[in-house]
Amino acid sequence: MIAQNKVWFITGVSSGLGRHLAEEVAKSGNIVIGTVRKQEQLAGINDLLKGKTFGYLLDVNDHQQVNETIHAVVNEFGQIDVLVNNAGYGLMGAIEETSMEEARAQMETNFFGALAVTQAVLPVMRKQGSGHIVQISSQAGISANHGLGIYNASKFALEGFSEALYKEVLPLGIKVTLVEPGPFRTEWAGASMKFAEKTIEAYADTAGRLKQYIQSISGNQPGDPIAGAHSIMKIVAAENPPLRLALGKLAVETLRKKADWIKQEVADWEKVSADADYKN
Repeated sequence: MIAQNKVWFITGVSSGLGRHLAEEVAKSGNIVIGTVRKQEQLAGINDLLKGKTFGYLLDVNDHQQVNETIHAVVNEFGQIDVLVNNAGYGLMGAIEETSMEEARAQMETNFFGALAVTQAVLPVMRKQGSGHIVQISSQAGISANHGLGIYNASKFALEGFSEALYKEVLPLGIKVTLVEPGPFRTEWAGASMKFAEKTIEAYADTAGRLKQYIQSISGNQPGDPIAGAHSIMKIVAAENPPLRLALGKLAVETLRKKADWIKQEVADWEKVSADADYKN
């Protein structure tokens, strides 16, 4: 059963998973506030489902604008029941290839942007005594890969603060879920992807090869964004939603492999680890 008559606030709805989620949520009988960064994108959201979808201009990197937008939405609609922090982008390049400017820009949007929106919405949900914060993370927020190190770092950071937030707000009636998609058929690997300006030949067989692979499957990824949207809606409707939701079969496999790796290493090196304590 999908919950109806709720107000969803979804960042980054101009395309991809955010756009599909906005449409499916509205079709199910909910109000959707969708944010975009360009004036010309507003009409596309307002017209998505008349009377149910409402576009707002928002750059999540402008934290004053974030607070003003949340205030305006609450004044207009009275509540925010579900926040989906979806705005973000991918950055490819080996660690050594990535400039500090490129790395900071990635962290600013994927981490600080999500943090700013979350902090702005929390007082609203605390006052309501209810709410659900959905962070669109990635399987890359659990398992790192060559060529995506700074993107990994931004999603690992999102995972870290959101896991703590889960424990902080659960007694207040607020739920938190990290959604961790695998490869989905969106523009993540296409038009929205950014690449480190610098390239170093030594990383051609690691970061370079991954770049080629991701570009080669763009448009043919196994993940269906409409089906993914329905999965997100199901966990929001659940009485006891998970902290983490792997999205897609490849994401499930990735998370299982990471869990097995950690478990095995802890077992293999347990004695060395234990030797670090005082001998009482």
